[in-house]
Amino acid sequence: MESSTRDLRAYLRGTWTVQRSLLDRATGARGSFSGLLTFTDTDDDGALLQRESGTIRWGQHEGPATREYVWRPTSESDTMDVFFPDGRFFHRVSLSAEPASPGSAGAEAEHWCAPDTYRVSYEVVGPDELRYEWDVMGPAKDLLLTTVLARMP
Repeated sequence: MESSTRDLRAYLRGTWTVQRSLLDRATGARGSFSGLLTFTDTDDDGALLQRESGTIRWGQHEGPATREYVWRPTSESDTMDVFFPDGRFFHRVSLSAEPASPGSAGAEAEHWCAPDTYRVSYEVVGPDELRYEWDVMGPAKDLLLTTVLARMP
């Protein structure tokens, strides 16, 4: 495992650029999101607030987009639980999994949001790059959302 991910909270803290490609596999529609993502300390037991803002381009739509999550530490330093802003559990991220490639670390998680299933795969490419891919499948959605985060200096 990449040594910088042994402490997931420390690894994530800071500002990242975010580039996301969006694919609706049912229609072939493609889109993108680009912007900034920050992980900042909260006053709540070592939690991090993930705040993302930027521009989304999807079909005829182009405009600002934002979202937030709260990442809470667990008893394992390489694992955090991700929550929606209203406090509902989203998924667990543990970067102690076997690496997807030499020098990287990875993790997979799943979230069911009726009627669809969201599966995510994380890959730590290095100390300044994190990639993750959401594969969303079900009767309502058939999406592939691929994100690359690059740490800002």
